[in-house]
Amino acid sequence: MKQITIAVIMLLSVSVFAQTNAELKTHYEAYYKQMKKQGDVQGIINAITHLNLLEPSVARKDTLAYLYLSEGKYMQALNTIGVEKNATDSDMNVEVKALSLKNLNQPKLALEHYEVLFQRTPNVYLAYEMADMKIQVNDLAGAKANIEYGLTNVKDDMKRAFYETQQPYETSMKAALLYLKGLLTFSENKTANIDASIKLMNDALAIDPNFNLAKVSRQALESQKAQKAAAENKKN
Repeated sequence: MKQITIAVIMLLSVSVFAQTNAELKTHYEAYYKQMKKQGDVQGIINAITHLNLLEPSVARKDTLAYLYLSEGKYMQALNTIGVEKNATDSDMNVEVKALSLKNLNQPKLALEHYEVLFQRTPNVYLAYEMADMKIQVNDLAGAKANIEYGLTNVKDDMKRAFYETQQPYETSMKAALLYLKGLLTFSENKTANIDASIKLMNDALAIDPNFNLAKVSRQALESQKAQKAAAENKKN
């Protein structure tokens, strides 16, 4: 009799728990819709977090990580989906890992995921980002391959945004790639390649005379060239 009573109580407990879970799920689904309607991103994040606890889902985790990324919460995004490279990762998942690691100044780790994205859908924008990071980590051969891909496939209407000034601006993607090629050329030989690097900066500025980063880089290269010439004159 005692065993029957315990069994009945356990069955009732399971039933109540299932009912509570269903009610909570309905509540957070309604809460999610309301937050979405209001445009409250943090509210949406809270709703999806609760829904994922009640009913775990890979799609929910990916969406949650993407929302963290869009809010600039890169560590939270990675804590949600991890940093490991998995063949089964969705494109959204890989993109979140790549962008979060890049923004956390982890170019080597970020490049692992950028390579996956590029293998799945090669494009000029990815090629530029990869070349930029490869120059940072001194993978000059890899950067050269990405830049050549970009220059071969770039279209005249493609743009790239830059944020080093107080006012963000856009420039021609072709000009951006030529600027990057100038940096790469200088990195390959900082003594012998100054003139070639300056020429590439001028090529970029011929496309967009207002390309600030190319202007600043050209000035730095010309200054270095002048210092070198002055030092040689002193010796003579």
